[in-house]
Parts: sequence; structure tokens; C-alpha cells
Amino acid sequence: MPSRQQNRWIVLLVVMLAFLPIVVDLTILHVAIPSLTLALQATGTEVLWIIDVYPLLMASLLIPMGTLADRLGHRRLLALGMSVFGVGSALAAVSPTALALIGSRALMAVGAAMAMPCTLAIVRQTFKDENERATALGIWGAVASAGAALGPLAGGALLEHFWWGSVFLVNVPILLAAVPLVVLLAPRYPVRAQGAWRPAQALLLIIGLLATVSAIKSGLKAGSNGWLSLAMFCLGAGMLTWFVRIQLRAAHAMLDISLFARPAIRMGVVMVLVVMGALAGVELLLAQELQFVTGRSPLQAGLFLLPLMVASAVGGPLTGRVLKRCGLRLTAAGSLALAAVSIAGLAYSDFHHASAGVVILMVGFGLALGIGLTAASVAIMSSTPEEKAGSAGALEATSYDLGTGLGIAGFGLVMASSYQAAIQLPEGLAPEVASLAARSIGETMLAAQHAAGAAGQAIAEAGRLAFSASHSMVLLAAAGLIGGLSLLLFAFFRPPR
Repeated sequence: MPSRQQNRWIVLLVVMLAFLPIVVDLTILHVAIPSLTLALQATGTEVLWIIDVYPLLMASLLIPMGTLADRLGHRRLLALGMSVFGVGSALAAVSPTALALIGSRALMAVGAAMAMPCTLAIVRQTFKDENERATALGIWGAVASAGAALGPLAGGALLEHFWWGSVFLVNVPILLAAVPLVVLLAPRYPVRAQGAWRPAQALLLIIGLLATVSAIKSGLKAGSNGWLSLAMFCLGAGMLTWFVRIQLRAAHAMLDISLFARPAIRMGVVMVLVVMGALAGVELLLAQELQFVTGRSPLQAGLFLLPLMVASAVGGPLTGRVLKRCGLRLTAAGSLALAAVSIAGLAYSDFHHASAGVVILMVGFGLALGIGLTAASVAIMSSTPEEKAGSAGALEATSYDLGTGLGIAGFGLVMASSYQAAIQLPEGLAPEVASLAARSIGETMLAAQHAAGAAGQAIAEAGRLAFSASHSMVLLAAAGLIGGLSLLLFAFFRPPR
């Protein structure tokens, strides 16, 4: 047990240093997608998997890894996970093909899944005072939301001077500094969890989550095999149901299902899913709009998103005061309502010029992210017994990554369907060129690059017009869903006193 003299705020700083690269990588690729698409000649499907394999695989691994951390020790698994993440980052930076990059991102997901729940667990165990814990979790939430918002800016700054692989290579020196600090400074708490870690149960959960999410992704895609998607969904749902039944009967469960009996934890999980899905989806659309349509550079696109990043960083530490004044229900519903209004406003905005109205909407969206994510974290971790901190941290982290993955998949697939319906290509194109250009904005620009000349310019202009028309409808639909959830939370959620 660490001594009372140990500075818990230094421990928090070290944990945040380890956590930052993991969360930044959830969104750092958003502004790199145009450069990466052209460099690797990646298809629209490959682009979605390059972005999505990281959060989705991480989401399926977090609960098993959180339970393993409760049994092996959070400090040990955090250091190991960061090392694996660093190796995956180095391999991703030098990937020669889109498939190789997908594989490297998968390895990064394994390392991130080992490390991420340990960060929350160490915060939960280090801070005993409720007020200090709320402040520490607010800082954690600020790093989570601001880090995700920082991703596009960091990616844009790197791409301004280096090749696309630099967005991964930048992780390596940070991790080389952070791993020794974790080993030296992170507290050594005695392992209290009981029972064995069962890999078969972990595999059941991994297959169930991946199959279910893949089925949703393929089912939403135009021209997909509906029966195959339905069969995959049934397989995934069956695996997850089997996993839950095992957990309900086990003496020492991998995931304590009883955590969901607490209203605050249920609300926190829903909040994280929705807020992270909205952040990832909106950022991905805006990054493509700013570069493909308005012609900004990656750095300019990142700077355009700067108000969102700053506001989300400010929102996290403010959450404690908002919770004291408004309570959990009003804070949760209000943050979602603010996000819905901001997204709806962005749907009608002109991104060719950064007007004051656009800046205000970005600030509102950022505040909604920071306050919403921190309120969710406080609700989950403060309602969790200390001996289950790793499992609860894994549950929250799973919600982060599953929300990110579903947000990217949902926004990306709906956008692709709308885009394919809206694009009007010039006549006289070769069939293979027309087929490529009609799939996604990235592939339209690839086709324009291959066609060159007047034909290439006409293809590119058709893509810009179609994307601008389509992205407004997607953002409005997202705003409607988030606004509806805000009303449901306000009407039916009753947090415990």
C-alpha cells in the first residue's frame, strides 16, 4: 500500500500521460484520411476499417482486460499495455498497404485495451476523498474529451510537415517516457479480486461484440447481403446472451452484471456511448468537408476544430460545480440537449468561412462533450465498490470505444448511402471510373486524380456538391436522435439520493 505521503496528483499526471496517446488515436486519423486514402489507394471500405478496427476491437477486449487487471494488478498491466501499444504504433507508421495498416491498428487496440481500464482504476483507488475523486475524474474526463478533440489538430500539424505515418510514430517517444514513469511512480495496491481469469469467456465476449457490430455495419451498407448480416447479428447476440448467462451464474464473474442494477451506472454508460459516437461521427464528417470540399490543408482543418477542443477541455473540470447546482439528471439531459442543438446548427452552417456562429456552435458542442463525459464518469466510478474498480473502468472504457466505433460506422455508412444517392457524375465516363467515383468522397477524389484534366475537375466538383448536400441531412438526423435521448433521460432517469 502506498504511503500517505505519496503525491496522488503526481500519480494522476503520470496516468494521464499514459492515457493521452490512447484517446488521441481515436480521432487523430480523421484529418489524415484524405492523405492516407491517396497514398495507400485505399477503398472506402478499407478507410472505414482503418479508422474503426481500433475502437471496435478495443471495445471487445476492454472488459476481459479490466477483469484481468483486477487479478494481476493495474500498474503491471498498464505498463505492459503501453508497451504493446507502442510497438503497434511503430508498425502502423511504416505500413505499406491498407491491409497492413489495419493489422497494425488491431495490435494498437490490444495494447490500448490492456492499459485503458487501468487508468480509471488507479484514479479510483488513489483518491479516497469524494470531492478530490470528482476533481480527478473531471481531469480524466477533460483529457478524454480534449484528447479526442486534439486528435485532428495534432494530425493536421504533423501532416503539414511530414508523411501520414507520422500520426502514429509520434506515439513512440511519448510512450518511451511514460512507461518508466508508470513503473516507478504508479502505486502498488494489493490484488483483491478473487477467482481465475477464463480466456474462453473472454473469447465469447470478443466474438459476440465483433459479430454484432459487424452485422450492424454491413446491414446498414447499401447493396449488402441482408440474410448474411442477419445471421451474423444472431450469432453475435447469441454469444453475448450466453456470456451474460455465464456471468449471472458464476461465483466470481468476469463482468459483474449487478453493476447495471445501479441507475447511475446505466445512465453513465448510455451517456458515454452517445457522446463519443457524436464526437467521432461529427469530427469525421467535418474533417472530410473541410479538406475535400473547402480545400483546407490538414493543419487548417485541425485549427478549424480548435474551439471544440478548448471548450471540451474546459467543460470537464467545470462538471463538479454543475453537478452540485443542477444534479445528475439535469446535467446529463442538458449536456445532450446542448449537443443536439449544436449539431443541428452545424448542419446549416457554411464551412467555407469560420463565422462567429460556427465558432459558437463548436464551443457549445465542446462544452456538451466535456460536461457529459465527466458527469458519466463520476456517475459510474462513484457508484462502484473499490474492489471492482477495474471492471467498472473497463465497462466505461468499453462504452467510449464502442460509442466511437458505432459513431464512425453509423455516420460513415449513412453518409455513404446519402452520398451515393446525391452524386451526379458527368456523362461519358468509363464504367470502372464512374463506379469508383460514386462510392465515397475519398474514392471520388481518387477517380478525379486518375482522370486528370477537365474530366477530373468535373468529377471532383460533383463530389463536393454531393458531399455538402448529404452531410447536412446526416447531421440533422444525429441531432434528432440525441435530442430525443435527452428528453428520455430528463423524463425517466431518477438517480439515487
